[in-house]
Amino acid sequence: MTTQGHSIPNGLPSNGRRAPSELVPSPLLPEGFRVPASRWTHPSVRLRQLLAEEPYVFAPGVYDPYTAQLAMYYGFPAVYFSGYSFAMGHVGSTDMDLYAGVEIADAARRTTSALRKFQLTMAVGDPDAGIPPKPLEIPPLVVDMDGGYGNAFNVGRTAELYVTAGVAGAHLEDQVLPKRCGHIAGKALIDAREMVGKLRMLRHVATDVGNPDFVIIARTDGVSAVDAPEPLRGLPLAIERGLRYLDSGLPDLLWCEFPTSERGPVETFASEIRKRFPQAQLAFNWSSSFKWHQDPHPLTFAELGALGFRFIFITLAAIHANGLGFSRLLQALAERQEQGYVELQRQEWAEGEDLPTRSHHLFSGVPYHHLVGGAYGAARLGREVAEAHREETAV
Repeated sequence: MTTQGHSIPNGLPSNGRRAPSELVPSPLLPEGFRVPASRWTHPSVRLRQLLAEEPYVFAPGVYDPYTAQLAMYYGFPAVYFSGYSFAMGHVGSTDMDLYAGVEIADAARRTTSALRKFQLTMAVGDPDAGIPPKPLEIPPLVVDMDGGYGNAFNVGRTAELYVTAGVAGAHLEDQVLPKRCGHIAGKALIDAREMVGKLRMLRHVATDVGNPDFVIIARTDGVSAVDAPEPLRGLPLAIERGLRYLDSGLPDLLWCEFPTSERGPVETFASEIRKRFPQAQLAFNWSSSFKWHQDPHPLTFAELGALGFRFIFITLAAIHANGLGFSRLLQALAERQEQGYVELQRQEWAEGEDLPTRSHHLFSGVPYHHLVGGAYGAARLGREVAEAHREETAV
């Protein structure tokens, strides 16, 4: 779907935002303000609804609350929390199991909490500045679980942390630990029976903790693994592994990591899997590792959806976008000092731009905290202590 020559998220109307569900009051909002009723629909249930209703669900890759909130602002139906991006943003290193499960689980917890808070702050807008409320749906968060950070019991502990964090789902891969990014050489696979055992632990712990709807994505790196218990290699191994995982009845989606953007293997994998499982839902990493700009006919999201890939994501979308934008600012500051930042603000405040972060006070919810703080008796909060808004000189 496109509008004015630009792609927009799947399932969104021409203004680029999904129409919110029924708006209802919340005790965390002042009188007269509303949030979508879906606020109280569990993220796993919401994700399952989207997968059932839409031709595909696209989720941009994020790595912290801030980038997830931006994806929410622009109306994307789901968000993918990338392990590689988290490794770069949290550890400052690469994707080779250099962080622990409790670390990424805590980041996921903070992100799901931030999305709920962001819904409240946007529901208020800034009445004193004439900025209207913006009702936003909370996108379900799918989180990288890598290889489970150990054996089946490590998977179980991580699953409990993810479920209690409010995560909608997670993917688990069949690599030997310590794992590595699917596009880094030297991958090895665990025995398929061990992988099924990990999937079983993930499903049973999620159910035991109270979320039988937790969405599980089983991933295989069979296409490019250099070592595996089976003598078979390449795409046939990935297909065989995928079928075994689906035979278990445990995963909701199946993800095969491909080494290139080539169409043939993607189409073959989908076709072979759906011969036995016609209703199988697949996941696809429209990977930042591929030079899509050099591909004369890159796979489109719509084409992938037609092949059965119902969950599509770009793992390192936020990392690459932030790297590009901040690098350009740093270059401008180095070359033109303060004028480099003046140029940034001219772009931020250009007429017709819809950039929520140009007012960091609005984005972070200062108007909300002043408005609600007074109602809750918080010290030095309330509209009577807020400074007069001077839009012509300050954000």
